Amino acid sequence: MGRQAGSGQLAARALVALLGGAGVMHFAAPEVFDPIVPRALPGRARTWTYLSGAAEVGCAGLVAAPRTRRVGGRLAALLFVAVFPANVKMAWDWRTQSMPQRTVACARVPLQIPLVLWALRVARQGDGR
Repeated sequence: MGRQAGSGQLAARALVALLGGAGVMHFAAPEVFDPIVPRALPGRARTWTYLSGAAEVGCAGLVAAPRTRRVGGRLAALLFVAVFPANVKMAWDWRTQSMPQRTVACARVPLQIPLVLWALRVARQGDGR
């Protein structure tokens, strides 16, 4: 296995861990995620929390398998774009919190860009059969 192939595997595995861990947390502690669901979305926040958690776990599963990695990476990139409004809402809602909390909330907004790029990089390395 070449150096580039090894780093591609590492990038894919790390993305699986991030997506899978975040997805599981949506079910283990949904109350953490409910407040950042944009109010403009129809229905209950908890439903959106569970749906986004399921989407993350699903993307993790697709990225984990080389044959579905291409589609999984692309879907993960779309998911990172889709949750961007929630991160903006969190940054706005937490503007009166402590400095460490504000820092975390604000850092999540630009963090979406490298996450999207990471997912697309992993997608390019998938088999796509």
